[in-house]
Amino acid sequence: GSHDTMTYCLDENSAVSGNESKLVRFLNECMPCIVHPIIMKWSTTQELTVTEQLEAGVRYLDFRIAHKANDPSMNLYFVHMVYTTVTVQDILWEVLRWLETHPQEVVILACRNFDGLTKKLHRLLIACIKEIFQCKLCPRNVSMRSFFPLFLRMMYYTNLHPTMWRRQLNLTVKSVELWDNSRDTTFLFSSKEYLMCHLLIFVSEKFFVAGINLTENLRYILTHPFGSLKKMTIQSLPCLKIWIKQQYPGPKKECINIIAGDFIGNDDFVKDVIELNTKI
Repeated sequence: GSHDTMTYCLDENSAVSGNESKLVRFLNECMPCIVHPIIMKWSTTQELTVTEQLEAGVRYLDFRIAHKANDPSMNLYFVHMVYTTVTVQDILWEVLRWLETHPQEVVILACRNFDGLTKKLHRLLIACIKEIFQCKLCPRNVSMRSFFPLFLRMMYYTNLHPTMWRRQLNLTVKSVELWDNSRDTTFLFSSKEYLMCHLLIFVSEKFFVAGINLTENLRYILTHPFGSLKKMTIQSLPCLKIWIKQQYPGPKKECINIIAGDFIGNDDFVKDVIELNTKI
């Protein structure tokens, strides 16, 4: 999986999301030339496009959907502190084109956040998904026992509409807090007990996503003006690689089901995750 899938196309001229803290918005308004470039560096979690991510092996896409404040149009965008240059509809069509050339693949769209979406916009999103994917959507009456032997090409998770996967499929994101207060990734990765308390994987026919993304706070960003999320992530890759290789797939609660990371094109992240299947 890719965490915050759409941040490769964040709009440099975008306003800061209304869901961000008042302090961040205030600083951006007072010193946009200084603060906005910093926001961009710490908001970008991916460099590959959706198609490139799918080609690389990603099958779980983390879509943070939003409607821009004061936007008179019905256009929906993706958001991570700032908004994207592309619309949700454009990306759904891009995913469809890829699925049509890979008819035996399963792709999970985890749509969440929904910043600024009214009920009308929610209905528009659902209608758009149905119109674009049509018969490629996995039907709700497919049980999890029969899911894996089937060639199902699309699943969509949401908690906003009764016709989508809500009761049958519970897709829960569990963020793995790698840094803690000490910001010591080496220590945290050496402690399996610390990590496993954040990972409850594949319990009672449910999907659980292990988000192995590092999360910074405002204080850390301000004290590292020349840093970026990419630099922080790349520094942690050796520890991430060791941890991934120690995991096992399967139905037991200590096993891994989906792993979502940042900058999935760097290092061997996708390859390492896929190779876990050889342990089954």
